[in-house]
Amino acid sequence: MIVGVVVGAVVLFLLIIFVLSVKIVREYQRIVLFRLGRAIGLRGPGLVFINPVTDRTSWVDLRERFLEIPHQTAITKDNASISIDFIIFYKVVDPSMSVLQVQNFAAAAQNVAATTLRSVVGDMPLDDVLSKREEMNASLRVRLDEVTERWGVKVTTVEVREVNPPAGVLEAMTRQMSAERTRRAAITEAQGQKQAAITLAEGTKQAAILGAEGERQSAILRAEGLAAGLEKIFVIGRGLDRNTMQLQYLETLKHVGTAPSTKIVVPMDLLGGLMNGLRAPLVATPSSGARASGDSGPSGETGAGADSGTRAELDDAERPDGHNS
Repeated sequence: MIVGVVVGAVVLFLLIIFVLSVKIVREYQRIVLFRLGRAIGLRGPGLVFINPVTDRTSWVDLRERFLEIPHQTAITKDNASISIDFIIFYKVVDPSMSVLQVQNFAAAAQNVAATTLRSVVGDMPLDDVLSKREEMNASLRVRLDEVTERWGVKVTTVEVREVNPPAGVLEAMTRQMSAERTRRAAITEAQGQKQAAITLAEGTKQAAILGAEGERQSAILRAEGLAAGLEKIFVIGRGLDRNTMQLQYLETLKHVGTAPSTKIVVPMDLLGGLMNGLRAPLVATPSSGARASGDSGPSGETGAGADSGTRAELDDAERPDGHNS
Protein backbone atom coordinates (compact mmCIF):
# COMPACT_ATOMS: atom_id res chain seq x y z
CA MET A 1 0.00 0.00 0.00
CA ILE A 2 2.74 2.43 0.92
CA VAL A 3 4.74 1.40 -2.14
CA GLY A 4 1.80 2.10 -4.38
CA VAL A 5 1.36 5.55 -2.93
CA VAL A 6 5.04 6.33 -3.41
CA VAL A 7 4.97 5.08 -6.99
CA GLY A 8 1.90 7.17 -7.70
CA ALA A 9 3.49 10.26 -6.24
CA VAL A 10 6.63 9.76 -8.31
CA VAL A 11 4.60 9.31 -11.48
CA LEU A 12 2.59 12.41 -10.73
CA PHE A 13 5.77 14.38 -10.05
CA LEU A 14 7.34 13.21 -13.29
CA LEU A 15 4.17 14.08 -15.15
CA ILE A 16 4.18 17.59 -13.72
CA ILE A 17 7.87 17.97 -14.57
CA PHE A 18 7.19 16.83 -18.11
CA VAL A 19 4.31 19.28 -18.54
CA LEU A 20 6.42 22.13 -17.24
CA SER A 21 9.37 21.17 -19.42
CA VAL A 22 7.53 21.19 -22.76
CA LYS A 23 6.76 24.50 -24.49
CA ILE A 24 5.03 24.91 -27.85
CA VAL A 25 6.17 28.11 -29.54
CA ARG A 26 4.11 29.51 -32.43
CA GLU A 27 5.63 30.86 -35.64
CA TYR A 28 5.19 34.52 -34.68
CA GLN A 29 6.58 33.97 -31.16
CA ARG A 30 10.01 33.55 -29.63
CA ILE A 31 11.22 32.54 -26.15
CA VAL A 32 14.12 34.29 -24.48
CA LEU A 33 15.54 31.59 -22.24
CA PHE A 34 17.18 32.39 -18.90
CA ARG A 35 19.08 29.68 -17.03
CA LEU A 36 20.06 30.49 -13.50
CA GLY A 37 19.48 34.17 -14.35
CA ARG A 38 21.68 34.25 -17.47
CA ALA A 39 20.21 34.74 -20.95
CA ILE A 40 21.35 31.75 -22.97
CA GLY A 41 19.49 32.55 -26.24
CA LEU A 42 16.27 32.21 -28.12
CA ARG A 43 14.04 29.22 -28.52
CA GLY A 44 11.33 28.54 -31.07
CA PRO A 45 9.27 28.18 -33.08
CA GLY A 46 8.06 24.65 -32.53
CA LEU A 47 8.44 22.22 -29.60
CA VAL A 48 10.90 23.46 -26.94
CA PHE A 49 12.11 21.53 -23.85
CA ILE A 50 13.35 23.38 -20.82
CA ASN A 51 14.41 22.58 -17.30
CA PRO A 52 11.56 23.80 -15.12
CA VAL A 53 13.82 23.98 -12.12
CA THR A 54 16.68 26.11 -13.47
CA ASP A 55 15.18 27.76 -16.60
CA ARG A 56 12.91 30.76 -16.89
CA THR A 57 11.25 32.00 -20.11
CA SER A 58 10.18 35.36 -21.50
CA TRP A 59 7.74 35.33 -24.42
CA VAL A 60 8.11 37.85 -27.26
CA ASP A 61 5.55 38.54 -30.01
CA LEU A 62 7.11 39.35 -33.40
CA ARG A 63 3.94 40.63 -35.07
CA GLU A 64 3.48 44.29 -35.87
CA ARG A 65 1.55 46.09 -33.17
CA PHE A 66 0.26 49.58 -32.60
CA LEU A 67 0.36 52.01 -29.74
CA GLU A 68 -2.15 54.83 -29.33
CA ILE A 69 -0.73 58.08 -28.02
CA PRO A 70 -3.47 60.19 -26.35
CA HIS A 71 -3.89 63.92 -26.95
CA GLN A 72 -0.69 65.82 -26.25
CA THR A 73 -0.52 69.59 -25.98
CA ALA A 74 2.33 71.19 -27.93
CA ILE A 75 3.35 74.73 -28.89
CA THR A 76 4.25 75.49 -32.48
CA LYS A 77 7.09 77.63 -33.72
CA ASP A 78 4.78 80.68 -33.95
CA ASN A 79 3.56 80.15 -30.34
CA ALA A 80 0.21 78.55 -31.11
CA SER A 81 -1.00 75.93 -28.66
CA ILE A 82 -2.46 72.82 -30.31
CA SER A 83 -3.54 69.36 -29.21
CA ILE A 84 -2.43 66.31 -31.23
CA ASP A 85 -2.97 62.58 -30.94
CA PHE A 86 -1.38 59.91 -33.13
CA ILE A 87 -0.71 56.18 -33.53
CA ILE A 88 2.63 54.36 -33.62
CA PHE A 89 3.02 51.07 -35.49
CA TYR A 90 6.03 48.99 -34.45
CA LYS A 91 7.41 45.48 -34.50
CA VAL A 92 10.13 43.63 -32.59
CA VAL A 93 13.17 42.85 -34.73
CA ASP A 94 15.47 41.65 -31.93
CA PRO A 95 13.61 39.67 -29.24
CA SER A 96 16.61 39.50 -26.90
CA MET A 97 17.17 43.27 -26.97
CA SER A 98 13.47 43.96 -26.46
CA VAL A 99 13.59 41.92 -23.23
CA LEU A 100 17.03 42.86 -21.94
CA GLN A 101 17.11 46.60 -22.80
CA VAL A 102 13.67 47.86 -21.78
CA GLN A 103 11.33 46.78 -19.01
CA ASN A 104 8.01 48.04 -20.39
CA PHE A 105 8.23 49.01 -24.01
CA ALA A 106 4.65 50.39 -24.27
CA ALA A 107 5.10 52.85 -21.40
CA ALA A 108 8.58 53.83 -22.56
CA ALA A 109 7.41 54.37 -26.15
CA GLN A 110 4.46 56.46 -25.02
CA ASN A 111 6.68 58.84 -23.05
CA VAL A 112 9.28 59.06 -25.80
CA ALA A 113 6.52 59.74 -28.37
CA ALA A 114 5.12 62.61 -26.26
CA THR A 115 8.48 64.34 -25.91
CA THR A 116 9.37 63.72 -29.56
CA LEU A 117 6.03 65.19 -30.66
CA ARG A 118 6.65 68.41 -28.74
CA SER A 119 10.12 68.67 -30.25
CA VAL A 120 8.88 68.17 -33.81
CA VAL A 121 5.89 70.53 -33.49
CA GLY A 122 8.06 73.18 -31.88
CA ASP A 123 10.15 73.36 -35.06
CA MET A 124 7.13 73.89 -37.35
CA PRO A 125 4.74 76.83 -37.73
CA LEU A 126 1.02 76.26 -37.33
CA ASP A 127 0.28 76.35 -41.06
CA ASP A 128 2.84 73.60 -41.69
CA VAL A 129 1.45 71.48 -38.86
CA LEU A 130 -2.03 71.72 -40.38
CA SER A 131 -1.01 71.25 -44.02
CA LYS A 132 2.15 69.13 -44.00
CA ARG A 133 0.98 66.00 -42.24
CA GLU A 134 3.23 63.71 -44.27
CA GLU A 135 6.36 65.63 -43.35
CA MET A 136 5.42 65.64 -39.67
CA ASN A 137 4.67 61.89 -39.73
CA ALA A 138 8.02 61.16 -41.37
CA SER A 139 9.90 63.33 -38.88
CA LEU A 140 8.19 61.65 -35.92
CA ARG A 141 8.92 58.18 -37.29
CA VAL A 142 12.62 58.92 -37.85
CA ARG A 143 13.12 60.39 -34.38
CA LEU A 144 11.20 57.64 -32.60
CA ASP A 145 13.04 54.97 -34.55
CA GLU A 146 16.37 56.41 -33.46
CA VAL A 147 15.34 55.91 -29.82
CA THR A 148 13.63 52.51 -30.12
CA GLU A 149 16.38 51.00 -32.28
CA ARG A 150 18.51 50.28 -29.18
CA TRP A 151 15.56 48.35 -27.71
CA GLY A 152 15.38 46.01 -30.68
CA VAL A 153 12.12 47.57 -31.88
CA LYS A 154 11.47 49.06 -35.32
CA VAL A 155 8.94 51.91 -35.67
CA THR A 156 7.34 51.28 -39.06
CA THR A 157 4.71 54.01 -39.29
CA VAL A 158 3.52 57.08 -37.41
CA GLU A 159 0.12 58.57 -38.27
CA VAL A 160 -1.24 61.80 -36.81
CA ARG A 161 -4.97 61.33 -36.34
CA GLU A 162 -6.29 64.66 -35.11
CA VAL A 163 -4.97 68.19 -34.70
CA ASN A 164 -7.07 70.56 -32.58
CA PRO A 165 -6.01 74.22 -32.84
CA PRO A 166 -7.42 76.88 -30.47
CA ALA A 167 -10.89 78.36 -31.03
CA GLY A 168 -9.52 81.69 -32.26
CA VAL A 169 -7.34 79.93 -34.78
CA LEU A 170 -10.31 77.87 -35.97
CA GLU A 171 -12.37 81.04 -36.53
CA ALA A 172 -9.53 82.67 -38.47
CA MET A 173 -9.13 79.51 -40.56
CA THR A 174 -12.84 79.54 -41.33
CA ARG A 175 -12.70 83.14 -42.55
CA GLN A 176 -9.59 82.40 -44.57
CA MET A 177 -11.22 79.37 -46.16
CA SER A 178 -14.31 81.42 -47.04
CA ALA A 179 -12.17 84.14 -48.61
CA GLU A 180 -10.18 81.57 -50.56
CA ARG A 181 -13.32 79.95 -51.91
CA THR A 182 -14.68 83.37 -52.91
CA ARG A 183 -11.42 84.11 -54.70
CA ARG A 184 -11.49 80.81 -56.53
CA ALA A 185 -15.11 81.35 -57.53
CA ALA A 186 -14.28 84.81 -58.89
CA ILE A 187 -11.29 83.39 -60.80
CA THR A 188 -13.39 80.58 -62.21
CA GLU A 189 -16.14 83.00 -63.27
CA ALA A 190 -13.60 85.34 -64.90
CA GLN A 191 -12.04 82.44 -66.77
CA GLY A 192 -15.48 81.33 -67.93
CA GLN A 193 -16.30 84.83 -69.17
CA LYS A 194 -12.93 84.99 -70.91
CA GLN A 195 -13.52 81.70 -72.67
CA ALA A 196 -17.04 82.80 -73.64
CA ALA A 197 -15.73 86.09 -75.06
CA ILE A 198 -13.03 84.24 -76.98
CA THR A 199 -15.56 81.78 -78.35
CA LEU A 200 -17.94 84.59 -79.32
CA ALA A 201 -15.12 86.51 -81.02
CA GLU A 202 -14.09 83.39 -82.91
CA GLY A 203 -17.69 82.85 -83.99
CA THR A 204 -18.02 86.48 -85.12
CA LYS A 205 -14.75 86.19 -87.00
CA GLN A 206 -15.85 83.02 -88.75
CA ALA A 207 -19.23 84.58 -89.58
CA ALA A 208 -17.53 87.68 -91.03
CA ILE A 209 -15.18 85.50 -93.07
CA LEU A 210 -18.06 83.40 -94.38
CA GLY A 211 -20.10 86.56 -95.13
CA ALA A 212 -17.21 88.14 -97.03
CA GLU A 213 -16.66 84.91 -98.91
CA GLY A 214 -20.35 84.78 -99.79
CA GLU A 215 -20.34 88.41 -100.99
CA ARG A 216 -17.24 87.72 -103.07
CA GLN A 217 -18.82 84.69 -104.68
CA SER A 218 -22.03 86.66 -105.29
CA ALA A 219 -20.10 89.53 -106.88
CA ILE A 220 -18.19 87.07 -109.06
CA LEU A 221 -21.43 85.43 -110.15
CA ARG A 222 -23.06 88.83 -110.88
CA ALA A 223 -20.02 89.93 -112.87
CA GLU A 224 -19.99 86.66 -114.78
CA GLY A 225 -23.72 87.05 -115.52
CA LEU A 226 -23.28 90.66 -116.66
CA ALA A 227 -20.32 89.69 -118.82
CA ALA A 228 -22.31 86.87 -120.37
CA GLY A 229 -25.24 89.24 -121.01
CA LEU A 230 -23.00 91.85 -122.63
CA GLU A 231 -21.33 89.21 -124.73
CA LYS A 232 -24.76 87.95 -125.85
CA ILE A 233 -25.87 91.50 -126.72
CA PHE A 234 -22.66 92.06 -128.62
CA VAL A 235 -23.14 88.86 -130.59
CA ILE A 236 -26.73 89.76 -131.40
CA GLY A 237 -25.76 93.37 -132.27
CA ARG A 238 -23.20 92.22 -134.80
CA GLY A 239 -25.94 90.34 -136.67
CA LEU A 240 -28.21 93.41 -137.02
CA ASP A 241 -28.13 95.50 -140.20
CA ARG A 242 -27.78 99.29 -140.36
CA ASN A 243 -31.51 99.99 -140.86
CA THR A 244 -32.40 98.09 -137.70
CA MET A 245 -29.88 100.13 -135.71
CA GLN A 246 -31.32 103.35 -137.13
CA LEU A 247 -34.81 102.27 -136.09
CA GLN A 248 -33.49 101.67 -132.59
CA TYR A 249 -31.94 105.17 -132.66
CA LEU A 250 -35.27 106.68 -133.69
CA GLU A 251 -37.10 104.74 -130.95
CA THR A 252 -34.58 106.11 -128.46
CA LEU A 253 -35.13 109.65 -129.70
CA LYS A 254 -38.84 109.15 -129.32
CA HIS A 255 -38.49 108.28 -125.64
CA VAL A 256 -36.03 111.12 -125.12
CA GLY A 257 -38.46 113.61 -126.63
CA THR A 258 -41.15 112.66 -124.14
CA ALA A 259 -38.82 113.24 -121.18
CA PRO A 260 -39.30 116.45 -119.11
CA SER A 261 -35.64 117.45 -119.49
CA THR A 262 -34.83 120.79 -121.17
CA LYS A 263 -31.40 119.70 -122.33
CA ILE A 264 -30.74 116.67 -124.50
CA VAL A 265 -27.29 115.38 -125.35
CA VAL A 266 -27.24 113.49 -128.66
CA PRO A 267 -24.12 111.45 -129.49
CA MET A 268 -22.36 112.23 -132.79
CA ASP A 269 -22.63 108.60 -133.82
CA LEU A 270 -26.43 108.76 -133.49
CA LEU A 271 -26.73 112.04 -135.45
CA GLY A 272 -24.32 110.92 -138.14
CA GLY A 273 -26.16 107.66 -138.59
CA LEU A 274 -29.52 109.40 -138.97
CA MET A 275 -28.14 111.92 -141.51
CA ASN A 276 -26.51 109.22 -143.55
CA GLY A 277 -29.74 107.25 -143.49
CA LEU A 278 -31.76 110.26 -144.66
CA ARG A 279 -29.28 111.44 -147.30
CA ALA A 280 -29.77 108.55 -149.66
CA PRO A 281 -33.55 108.95 -150.28
CA LEU A 282 -33.32 112.77 -150.41
CA VAL A 283 -30.54 112.67 -153.00
CA ALA A 284 -32.28 110.05 -155.04
CA THR A 285 -35.59 112.02 -155.32
CA PRO A 286 -34.25 115.40 -156.73
CA SER A 287 -31.97 113.60 -159.18
CA SER A 288 -34.95 111.83 -160.71
CA GLY A 289 -36.88 115.17 -161.06
CA ALA A 290 -33.93 116.93 -162.71
CA ARG A 291 -33.57 114.28 -165.35
CA ALA A 292 -37.28 114.60 -166.17
CA SER A 293 -37.06 118.38 -166.53
CA GLY A 294 -33.96 118.15 -168.73
CA ASP A 295 -35.69 115.82 -171.07
CA SER A 296 -38.81 118.05 -171.51
CA GLY A 297 -37.06 121.52 -171.49
CA PRO A 298 -34.85 123.09 -174.09
CA SER A 299 -31.73 122.71 -171.87
CA GLY A 300 -30.53 120.95 -168.63
CA GLU A 301 -29.84 124.02 -166.52
CA THR A 302 -32.96 123.72 -164.45
CA GLY A 303 -32.10 120.14 -163.31
CA ALA A 304 -28.55 121.07 -162.44
CA GLY A 305 -29.64 124.05 -160.37
CA ALA A 306 -32.11 121.96 -158.40
CA ASP A 307 -29.50 119.33 -157.69
CA SER A 308 -27.06 121.91 -156.34
CA GLY A 309 -29.69 123.44 -154.08
CA THR A 310 -30.62 120.07 -152.61
CA ARG A 311 -27.01 119.26 -151.84
CA ALA A 312 -26.55 122.58 -150.11
CA GLU A 313 -29.57 121.90 -147.90
CA LEU A 314 -28.25 118.50 -147.00
CA ASP A 315 -24.86 119.96 -146.15
CA ASP A 316 -26.53 122.48 -143.86
CA ALA A 317 -28.56 119.77 -142.21
CA GLU A 318 -25.42 117.66 -141.56
CA ARG A 319 -23.73 120.38 -139.49
CA PRO A 320 -24.02 119.63 -135.78
CA ASP A 321 -24.55 123.25 -134.76
CA GLY A 322 -27.55 123.63 -137.12
CA HIS A 323 -26.38 126.99 -138.70
CA ASN A 324 -26.37 127.65 -142.42
CA SER A 325 -23.18 128.86 -144.05
